Amino acid sequence: MLISFTKQKGAPDWWGYSLAFLMFFTAVLQTLILHRHFQYCFVTGMNIRTAVIGAIYRKALVITNAAKRSSTVGEVVNLMSVDAQRFMDLTTFLNLLWSAPLQIMLALYFLWQNLGPSVLAGLAVMIMLIPFNAVIAMKTRAYQVEQMQYKDSRIKLMNEILNGIKVLKLYAWENSFKEKVLAIRQKELNVLRKTAYLGALSTMAWTSAPFLVALTTFAVYVTVDENNILDAERAFVSLSLFNILRFPLNMLPQVISSLVQASVSLKRIQRFLSHDELDPSSVDRNNTATGEIRHISFFFFFLGSLLAVVGHVGCGKSSLISALLGEVEKLEGEVSTRGSVAYVPQQAWIQNATLRDNILFGKPYNEPKYCCVLEACALTPDLEVLPGGDMTEIGEKGINLSGGQRQRVSLARALYSDTDIYLLDDPLSAVDAHVAKHIFDNLIGPEGVLKGKTRILVTHGISFLPQVDNIMVMVEGRVSEMGSYQELLKQNGAFAEFLRNYALEDIVEEEEATGRASLSFSLLYHLTFSLKAKKLHNIRLTCFPQRSRSVRRHGCSQRIHSDQQEKKAPHEMQKLIQAETAETGRVKTKVFLEYAKAVGLLLSVFICFLYGCQSAAAIGGNIWLSQWTNDALTNQTQENVHMRVGVYASLGLAQGILVLICSFTLAMGNIGAARKLHFNLLTNKFHTPQSFFDTTPLGRIINRFSKDIYIIDEALPSTVLMFLATFFASLSNMIVIVSSTPIFAVVIAPLAFVYIFVQRFYVATSRQLKRLESVSRSPIYSHFSETVTGSSVIRAYGRHSAFVVMSDMKVDENQKSYYPGIVSNRWLGVRIEFIGNCIVLFAALFAVTGKDNLNPGLVGLSVSYALQVTMSLNWMVRMTSDLESNIVAVERVKEYSETKTEAPWEVEDKKPPPEWPTEGNVEFHDYSVRYREGLDLVLKNLTLSVKGGEKIGIVGRTGAGKSSMTLCLFRLLEAAAGEITIDGVKISELGLHDLRSRLTIIPQEPVLFSGSLKMNLDPFEKYSDEEVWRALQQSHLHKFVSNQPAKLDLECSEGGENLSVGQRQLVCLARALLRKTRILILDEATAAVDLETDDLIQSTIRTQFEDCTVFTIAHRLNTIMDYTRVLVLDKGQIAEFDTPTNLLSQRGVFYGMAKDAGLTQ
Repeated sequence: MLISFTKQKGAPDWWGYSLAFLMFFTAVLQTLILHRHFQYCFVTGMNIRTAVIGAIYRKALVITNAAKRSSTVGEVVNLMSVDAQRFMDLTTFLNLLWSAPLQIMLALYFLWQNLGPSVLAGLAVMIMLIPFNAVIAMKTRAYQVEQMQYKDSRIKLMNEILNGIKVLKLYAWENSFKEKVLAIRQKELNVLRKTAYLGALSTMAWTSAPFLVALTTFAVYVTVDENNILDAERAFVSLSLFNILRFPLNMLPQVISSLVQASVSLKRIQRFLSHDELDPSSVDRNNTATGEIRHISFFFFFLGSLLAVVGHVGCGKSSLISALLGEVEKLEGEVSTRGSVAYVPQQAWIQNATLRDNILFGKPYNEPKYCCVLEACALTPDLEVLPGGDMTEIGEKGINLSGGQRQRVSLARALYSDTDIYLLDDPLSAVDAHVAKHIFDNLIGPEGVLKGKTRILVTHGISFLPQVDNIMVMVEGRVSEMGSYQELLKQNGAFAEFLRNYALEDIVEEEEATGRASLSFSLLYHLTFSLKAKKLHNIRLTCFPQRSRSVRRHGCSQRIHSDQQEKKAPHEMQKLIQAETAETGRVKTKVFLEYAKAVGLLLSVFICFLYGCQSAAAIGGNIWLSQWTNDALTNQTQENVHMRVGVYASLGLAQGILVLICSFTLAMGNIGAARKLHFNLLTNKFHTPQSFFDTTPLGRIINRFSKDIYIIDEALPSTVLMFLATFFASLSNMIVIVSSTPIFAVVIAPLAFVYIFVQRFYVATSRQLKRLESVSRSPIYSHFSETVTGSSVIRAYGRHSAFVVMSDMKVDENQKSYYPGIVSNRWLGVRIEFIGNCIVLFAALFAVTGKDNLNPGLVGLSVSYALQVTMSLNWMVRMTSDLESNIVAVERVKEYSETKTEAPWEVEDKKPPPEWPTEGNVEFHDYSVRYREGLDLVLKNLTLSVKGGEKIGIVGRTGAGKSSMTLCLFRLLEAAAGEITIDGVKISELGLHDLRSRLTIIPQEPVLFSGSLKMNLDPFEKYSDEEVWRALQQSHLHKFVSNQPAKLDLECSEGGENLSVGQRQLVCLARALLRKTRILILDEATAAVDLETDDLIQSTIRTQFEDCTVFTIAHRLNTIMDYTRVLVLDKGQIAEFDTPTNLLSQRGVFYGMAKDAGLTQ
């Protein structure tokens, strides 16, 4: 209408103006309605995502162990992060499924009005493009599924690597695992590359589509009938309609692919949610008996008694406990317990919270009771060492507590929960002998706080057996004997035989010794525990005041406790885990440069140049069209139809080809960048010192490897593509409008000003919200992986619903920064479209005012471009902000690729000779060390020298610095002062791998990685199968492994879950036997093994490592009684260092410990 108006010379001006304003008002109305709709869609999407995450979390708390093995933590985190996100993305597009066809219908109807049947030619082209796009979408889907699998396995592997990073460092195995990750990554990138090529093809298809349609329609129109004249009115109205068609046609494939992705995700989530759940009815919880398992044998025991369960490694002791908790699948029979249950697992589970929260575990704080619990669990002395007393924050997995402290916190949690039944799975193996004795006497034993409660204690400690009510002996999953200590001795079965070999002297003497032993405790504890019955009686009553009312007065170490709190007050609480920081302000140009560098600077410039050419071709085509329509005025249409059509076609084809080349080069560049960024991140993480992993939650590092790398792989390339496209489109639109109606330049300045203001305002807000959203996302995953590892504890204490609430709160926290993001999008949309609508208005107004000296072709060109402006401006701001918020991923990955690294792995000019160390002499010179900058020294001025071949036992109470001393040999902790030499070589000068590969450690916590058993023993495949079998033979795993159908290819599940803790410990021993170096370090290596296996291990170590230097950190003193010398550490200093016999005769600290362990009179 506007064009026809400019043609009529005598039309009144008001008609033109009202036309212009009508165009403006319909556009504004459209804007408002559209954004209201988007708002609804997004909020629905957000609700769906919350629901999915909630459902997955709730499910993860109740799935069986078998199901837990089939979906690893990494995979489930992926379900929460990526798949839930896909549902959310889908809701925004869903309505297009019906509205897109509707828009297409309407546009075609108007086109028919305008051009008649020639439209069908254009329609035919569109229909031909649909199968082409469909094929591409199908292939893309297949690739997507494949890529998700690689991504899952990569995240799963990363999760394990980060969990076991300490072990990888100790064994110098980083390279082997780095290769594994990079191999998976390579496959992932290959799939990505294929997807990118397909993407480039489809981009070309949809960029050229509107043009091809226009070309065929116009060509057919002018050639069919000589009377058909292509004038400005027809051409440009049709072009506008074709542009309207372009949106639904582009979106349909996108909606379909989004549907496809969501259906893939739906299947994955469905598979997870339909896993088997633990059967809550498998344990009858209100029976009268107090715990019975009918299994081959049938037994039950009485209220308030203490049952000890003993047996070899892997005989089913822990499974028995799991059965009572209802954690294992029940095949037949019945299990019943009465009353509430407290559970102490073999490997203590500690939350990332304060020490006090870990003990209270959701119960209200009651000071007298709390003090008693600390006392009974021997935690009071530890609180003095911790920087914030009981308000110290404990890192993930209890990283800043020693093994013994973790176990005692776990015990304290059980005691504080004040339940009817206590299931204790070998809680005493991780603590020193005298602490174990203290805990047994004050807590578990017949006179302990738990007297009168039902207690099942799995134990390897013989010395406690005489004091328990009943003993159950398990052999290979069956109960072989059961009865009291005396009864079993009388039966003279396997148990009696076993005892005769291992019990060191008559129990009676030990009983008498108890009274005296209490005095030597005062050296080790800062307070004397008198073990007289009276005091214990009081402790018990104060802990559980419901039994008696008169005991408020004397009870406990309240005094000590309060002094201690005062002492701690001046210290500012140190947070161990630093809150994750969100960068603020603009994304630094440096980050964009970094990304451009990763893509390749020349390539980046070339890509921009190509985009420029492509836009030029597009403008050229439309200007040519406007020239063509002006032929109608001069009546020379027929002469040059072929020339007109030919040039128009060639310009369009050039544009299509340029788009293809652009997309290809861009895809190549982006994949190169993704590879580079991931490689740098991975390399840096393997070179990062251990202290970084101690203070950074794993979820945060995993977030970099999953979410941020996903953005760099998939989201960023498409964002860059769209950004460049919209940028050049907006630019060309402006150029066309200004060149056709020069007066328009006047309006551009103020509009541009408003535009830039709105855009800056929005981008700043949206970027920061996006960062906050990323930061608040990590805790969801951290909390989740913590929950999964501790799910059995959470279930045992019935804290299931509390944890669900915690998770929901964390999700809400995340939504708080997500929702404003949605709203700000709507705010932006309305403002920007308003500016676009103004541009249309002014273009129309200027056409009206200047109608006398404008030709209709130019008016048509100018107004049809103005109609496109709204769209491209809107997209441009979106893309700018998306680009900024997605480039944040590059920034975050960069941040973790540049953390401080440890010393180099190899130092060329300091390489030790291949057979070093030949002697195995170790010397400490005035050596001091601290865990991290700004912390106190853990070892202070140690000076000692050890000759090659000596066997050194290291003892001392928890936290005395025993484990730290061994970590220093491997330089996991770097010296604060002094140095260590091995065979005269200063270890501080060597490369880390050269040093670590020449030492062997059997660590405190046995870590296995998922993969074959052979890979776990020998990741570099240096050794032959015979050697591996020999190592298994010597580590007493031969029988177990040869009974497995897969033999050496036995699949270990994540973290070695399918082996018992004792068996994992033996696998670590086998690793040591394979490496066979001159220096061996055992860090409480036999804590989780029964005495018999322990004996076998000790004899293996004595024979196989006869000529090696051995350092053993021991809890069981009997293992080191025949060592050359014993080193007693106290608070990081040497208290005593001499042969065991000399130390015993000196009657010092060591004598006291030996006495508590019943090794001496």
